[in-house]
Amino acid sequence: MLGKNATNSCAICESVNESWSLQEIARLVECVIQRWYTGKSNFLKDLDDIENLLQQIEVETTEVIYESSYMAMLYKHTGNFSGMEFHANESQISIDGHHNHSKMSFWLPKELALTSSDTFVFLTLQVPNKTFDNNSAKLYEGRVFGLSVSKRRVSGLRESVNITLTLNYSAGQNKTPVCVFLDNQNLSTTGCKTELDRSQTSVTCRCDHFTYFGVLLVPSSISPKDQEILSYITTIGCSISLFCLVATAFLLFTTGDIRTEDSKKIHASLVIALILLNLHLLPSEMAAASSSPDFCLYMAPALHYFLLATLCWMGLEGFHLYLHIVKVFNIYINRYMLKISVVGWGVPALIVSACLILAKQFNVYGHTDKPHSICYITNDTVKYTTSLGVFSLVFLFNTFTFIETARFMFTARTTNLKKGSPSEVKKNSCTVMVLMTLLGLTWGFISISFGKLSTAGLYIFSTLNSLQGFFIFIFIGLSLRKSKGSKASSISTVNSTNVS
Repeated sequence: MLGKNATNSCAICESVNESWSLQEIARLVECVIQRWYTGKSNFLKDLDDIENLLQQIEVETTEVIYESSYMAMLYKHTGNFSGMEFHANESQISIDGHHNHSKMSFWLPKELALTSSDTFVFLTLQVPNKTFDNNSAKLYEGRVFGLSVSKRRVSGLRESVNITLTLNYSAGQNKTPVCVFLDNQNLSTTGCKTELDRSQTSVTCRCDHFTYFGVLLVPSSISPKDQEILSYITTIGCSISLFCLVATAFLLFTTGDIRTEDSKKIHASLVIALILLNLHLLPSEMAAASSSPDFCLYMAPALHYFLLATLCWMGLEGFHLYLHIVKVFNIYINRYMLKISVVGWGVPALIVSACLILAKQFNVYGHTDKPHSICYITNDTVKYTTSLGVFSLVFLFNTFTFIETARFMFTARTTNLKKGSPSEVKKNSCTVMVLMTLLGLTWGFISISFGKLSTAGLYIFSTLNSLQGFFIFIFIGLSLRKSKGSKASSISTVNSTNVS
């Protein structure tokens, strides 16, 4: 049953000769697997030997092996290979046809290019407990799935191998499935992408190589119930914010000062960016759930652009504050508003344009199959570089500006001998809180949304940031009221002087 050119590269292969039948080889593999449970054999070494042995078996057509502890398929392809799909459960394998009780399905891409000289080997088995040293996570059903091709090492596939498993665990267990593969004595996720369907009843692993795969159940940092509540908080908060931002824009553009005061022009630009961000964020979850991929492909880069524009204008708020309060000097910059507008609207456009160019080769924009997902960046590298990277720079600069501004304010009050006034302290505290919102420092609460404080941090982050427009409305309204009061007082003083 073994090929004439079979080698003795594995220990168990040495005990097999060409006259052995497929059933005899299958029972030998079963005996090797049973030894794992006694702890007297090397699991990884035996698994490698089993794979080598199965690859050396010569078959004329597809052969399926069913044993109590494992199941294997030796597939021989004829003709041109255009991809292959097969389904399986614990006791049955079906090629190119779905049977009602299948628990797993596999798709092999055309790029694999199987020929008549290749033997494709599929092996699924349960591994003993404590095979992997991981107390916080465990393999789903303790099962791994091996894919291999005789005499070939399959890696770097441009079209992924898809492995879909039907899940029967309760969502209330607070576990998140993660696709992993066996990398020596470790479980790794490199080259694999996990996609959980919206109903959380199945998970798909998309990988660019062949090896032994499994699904690891990792304790979730946030429960599905909390995800749903946070989604409602974000929707309600963003709706309130949007209404307040529109009202703020109306106040700013109906006052004549916006034509002459750079501060109000910058406030107006930030408000416009936030309005457009909220307008695209609110329907984004609906777009991800819709059957129209084009709608999501528009929403994702648009949401990315307006998020970056919002971050840039928050950074420019900090820059303007730094120039006029911290530096204190009357600094003149030629075409000041034009230059910062190029930064505020132009830099995000350049970043998104670069991402759109990359999208032609890589999957950059779209949505995942997770519940409550939105249309945004799906590539983690792009997401962390363009979103988290820009946010980190803006947050660090604005934090520095905020600290310097707060120090300047309280130092000035102390110098003017007003530090003893409770109303002055209260006024300064309110100003500090408003500055935090205007500079986007409340976005920093995302940093505590990891680890033990993850759930509480996400609630704080979602509440404060979804209501950012409301706080800006209060700030702009009070500023305009104070400005009108100062003008009225000045006019009254001038009139009194003229009468005298």
